[in-house]
Amino acid sequence: MKITLKDGSVKEYSQPMSVMDIAMDISQGLARAACAGSVNGETVDLRTVLDKDCELSILTFEDEAGRAAYRHTASHVLAEAVKQLYPQAKLAIGPSIDTGYYYDFDCESFSREDLDKIEAQMKKIIKEGKELEKFTLPREEAIQFMEERQEPYKVELIRDLPKDAVISFYRQGDFVDLCAGPHLMSTKPIKAFKLISSSGAYWRGNEKNKMLTRVYGTAYTKKEELKAYLDHLEDIKKRDHNKLGREMELFTTVDVIGQGLPLLMPKGVSIIQTMQRWIEDEEEKRGYVRTKTPLMAKSDLYKISGHWDHYKEGMFVLGDEEKDKEVFALRPMTCPFQYYVYKASQKSYRDLPLRYGETSTLFRNEESGEMHGLTRVRQFTISEGHLIVRPDQMDEEFKGCLDLARYCLRTLGVEEDVTYRLSKWDPDNSEKYIGDAAVWEETQDRIRKVMHELEIPFTEEVGEAAFYGPKVDIQAKNVYGKEDTMITIQWDALLAEQFDMYYVDQNGDKVRPYIIHRTSMGCYERTLAWLIEKYAGLFPTWLCPEQVRVLPISEKYSDYANKVLQQLRDNGIKATVDLRAEKIGYKIRETRLQKVPYMLVVGQKEEEEQKVSLRSRYLGDEGMKGLSEFIDEICKEIRTKEIRKIEVEEKAKS
Repeated sequence: MKITLKDGSVKEYSQPMSVMDIAMDISQGLARAACAGSVNGETVDLRTVLDKDCELSILTFEDEAGRAAYRHTASHVLAEAVKQLYPQAKLAIGPSIDTGYYYDFDCESFSREDLDKIEAQMKKIIKEGKELEKFTLPREEAIQFMEERQEPYKVELIRDLPKDAVISFYRQGDFVDLCAGPHLMSTKPIKAFKLISSSGAYWRGNEKNKMLTRVYGTAYTKKEELKAYLDHLEDIKKRDHNKLGREMELFTTVDVIGQGLPLLMPKGVSIIQTMQRWIEDEEEKRGYVRTKTPLMAKSDLYKISGHWDHYKEGMFVLGDEEKDKEVFALRPMTCPFQYYVYKASQKSYRDLPLRYGETSTLFRNEESGEMHGLTRVRQFTISEGHLIVRPDQMDEEFKGCLDLARYCLRTLGVEEDVTYRLSKWDPDNSEKYIGDAAVWEETQDRIRKVMHELEIPFTEEVGEAAFYGPKVDIQAKNVYGKEDTMITIQWDALLAEQFDMYYVDQNGDKVRPYIIHRTSMGCYERTLAWLIEKYAGLFPTWLCPEQVRVLPISEKYSDYANKVLQQLRDNGIKATVDLRAEKIGYKIRETRLQKVPYMLVVGQKEEEEQKVSLRSRYLGDEGMKGLSEFIDEICKEIRTKEIRKIEVEEKAKS
């Protein structure tokens, strides 16, 4: 057989060979580094025997799939260590993930001391260098095998497989786990690992199931790589919006109010208010007209739109259909409300496009396990809009929505942090959607064309569309690597029919319009969380809830400090003054810790010359400057929404 290697060279063998045997034949060094193989593009175990011509790549830790096999083996070592220390623990699942691996156990939760104890046991297992042996069993024998080992979660997983399935296991010493692989040949190559944390996780991600104990870990081939990752985790902790946002008094939560219902504090409100005014002004420049619609509606409205059938579980319903004459629901979206604004008068083809914008407060009944800080909540506010357009206007208006979204991302300084996704329908589950296949395929093709014309790189994802149309989702990851949708632009060729919306064309005929559902910046709460983590709290000056703090050297200069403060405020600058009887060094340190971008220190010399001594997060001590000169400079920075380069560098050091 002929084996074509990654570099194009060909190896010939007269008998079947395992992937590991071929790696050893190429070089001992490659064999030592090997984690898995790729045969004709499919990841396989090193134990896989090849018996015909194929293309083969030996995967190491440098390859994503090789890294996954390495870390998956570490998760088995974790499971064995837990079973040795806590024999009563039941095994659930333990996959590799982007940052390492985790394993779920049915047992009591683990403290940090418990994790340290498990780590020590893992080191013993690795030192023994146990070989991993793969074997298979027919489904019924596999069920019996795991029942005898009293592993009910494994039994459940096997029962979900087809009756004719052959089930694979991996054995390392006395420990055996249900697993498809691939895995390393032994535990010995695992050089550097760490158990990061322990938390709760519902079995199979369903809150109706039992809460299990999940242990997160990571593993590397070099200690210095592990150290770099652990240092990165420390930085993440400093940036986590859930922690930093509370420390900065931007928001808080209270148990008696409810999960997913954050309280925005004055500083957080200031940031969101600044963004809201900016967005509303920008939309007005782009031809949007504003609406203000109710926070709830009768179920009748949602039945017309289809949300009652397709989205009811995600809504807060007020009343009982069997008992009450009228049942209401808090709105999860604004679109059907704005449709009735459109329908309030007859429209001509000359009236289109109509661009409706609304700063909308919405309500969605998120599962408790999904909620986190400001990124996923039950009440939130978005920069929502709906464009009612003629079919021939659709492509250009869709481009306009993308242009607005990209402008917002660019202004916030996060344009480089996002990816674009075409979220499509799933034709294999067509009952989840309205409309026929031809409409879906046409609209998806037109979105592709728009994205290509704008030269925006994007991926495609089946099953992520709304029930009434495909969309472009603009995605970003939080500091922990979890991806969220920040901005959505949806193509809707169907709901106008549901609501009997039409316009009169040039021939006097009634024609159905198309609709674009879009956000310009998305959810304000989620965007605030994103910005907290992006800038580690060191927001661009135009967004800061406090842009300048005036610091008198002593009480004697309070009058001048207040005069400076008033001039700042008269120019629309968010400023405060610190009149406490504290030493100036203390005031400066505290102001820096509270992440205020500018400090104006005033004393005798400053008052005499009608100047200020400027200190900034950008250049440190900038010396004395005329107050009017400083005001002109900061007003320009705020007006242009400048993100100073040095700010990014300072942020990285903080």
